[in-house]
Parts: sequence; structure tokens; C-alpha cells
Amino acid sequence: MSQFRAYFNLGLEHILDLNGFDHILFVIALCAIYLLRDWKKILVLVTAFTIGHSITLALATLKIFSVNANLIEFLIPVTIAVTAFFNILKPRPSSGSGIQANYAFALFFGLIHGLGFSNYLRSLLGRESSIWEPLLAFNLGLEAGQLIIVGIFIVISSITIGIFGTNRKEWALVISAIVLGMSIMMILDKVYW
Repeated sequence: MSQFRAYFNLGLEHILDLNGFDHILFVIALCAIYLLRDWKKILVLVTAFTIGHSITLALATLKIFSVNANLIEFLIPVTIAVTAFFNILKPRPSSGSGIQANYAFALFFGLIHGLGFSNYLRSLLGRESSIWEPLLAFNLGLEAGQLIIVGIFIVISSITIGIFGTNRKEWALVISAIVLGMSIMMILDKVYW
């Protein structure tokens, strides 16, 4: 297996790993207010998260930036809770500033999530002569994994709303409340102070 493919698969597995479902919860929280017809907005949103994730992952892997791992493990569920809570306050996408806020959340919170995997990736990349290709491959794997999660979730949302007639606002509220509850439990489990 080529080096590129190995790191691509590592990124894909990282995002799809049910043992580390925090990323899955975050992606679901990001997309809870959207439907299939919003696919362009969703793609930009998920890509903004990947960009943020990639920036801090690269900085931490290159040892340019370092943050206490326990703090990051606490902040990751906080980002999920904030995103879900924002959805509860505003359960439908809006034009203008509402969408921009979601993009800012995705990018900023991606920065935090990127630090969560940096120690492990740094130990793997320590053996590589150049880290740029593996880092790119890993991040492309992350993006692909996120798009798989988004695809599955958006299809379920569209079926639930379109076929079963569930109210879109209620669906977004229920999904966001579930994610918020799960993230609060994760926060309590990872209390930093």
C-alpha cells in the first residue's frame, strides 16, 4: 500500500471510528439544520471544519504549536455542545449572517479538533522524511469520512422530513438536543479544572 493511501485510510478511519465518536457528533451537529437541497452549504461547512482541523494538526505536528492534551479533550465536547446549542436557538439555516456564523463555528472548532489527534499523528510522522504528503493524505481522508457521515445523516434527515412528514424545525431541535445531551455527558467526563 502506498504511503499516501495509508495516511488517507488513517484519516478516514479516524473520523469514522465509533470509539472516538466525538467527530461524528460534531459533524451531525453542524449538519442538523440542513437538508439534501442544502448540499453546497454543507460542503462548504464541512470543508471549513477540515481546513481548521488541518491547520492546527499541521502546526502541532510540526511542533510549532502545543496545547495541553487534557484541555483539548475537554474543549472538543464543548465545541459540540456549543454547536448543538446554537442549533437549538436557531434550528433553521438563514441567509446572511446565520450561515456565516456556522462557517465560523466550523473553522474555529476545527482548529480545536485538529489538536486532539496531533500527538498520535506526530509519532507516526516522526518516521517520515517529509510530512506534507502524509498530512495532505490524512486530511483528505478526514474530508472523505466527514462527507460519508454527512451523506448518511442528510439522507436520513431528508427521508424523515420528506417521506414521514416530520417537521424540519422539530427534527433539527430533537437531533441537536440529543447531541447536546451527549456532549454534556462527555464534558462532565473530561472536566479540566
